[in-house]
Amino acid sequence: MPNHPFEEHIPGLRRYARALLRDRTRADDLVQDTLERALNKFSLFRRDSDLRAWLFTVMHNVHVNQIRSASNRMVTIEYNDSEMTPARGGDVTALHDLANALERLLPEHREVLVLIGVEQFSYEEAARVLDVPIGTVMSRLSRARERLSILLEGGTAPQLRRVK
Repeated sequence: MPNHPFEEHIPGLRRYARALLRDRTRADDLVQDTLERALNKFSLFRRDSDLRAWLFTVMHNVHVNQIRSASNRMVTIEYNDSEMTPARGGDVTALHDLANALERLLPEHREVLVLIGVEQFSYEEAARVLDVPIGTVMSRLSRARERLSILLEGGTAPQLRRVK
């Protein structure tokens, strides 16, 4: 039985952080920062809402704030193949290909894929976590799946450019 209501959500937060950062140490730091922020701001949590979605929202906001504060310096993101171990009977090559393809996605596409595909968030929950309209979540997910499919088939798709 968890000692704190946050405890049962830590594995999901760790998976999401690793998908965002592709670095175990930085991901663990993000989880730590998220839990610290959540504890400090727990009085703002509405008891009638979903704690899991709230924690992922806190993580997303912490991550965005960290990106903004680091915008003036170059960040190298690495991952260790030994961390990417497949389940029993899994294909190491396929897992490696998937990890490489995920890294090549735009961050906002990777975020929505992990939230919906791995963490099983609904579109509405993902929209709240990412603070975007549900239509944006659906659009990003569609583009992410399309690009991921192309990358896994060995093809190349043109990288979308940002227009402001």
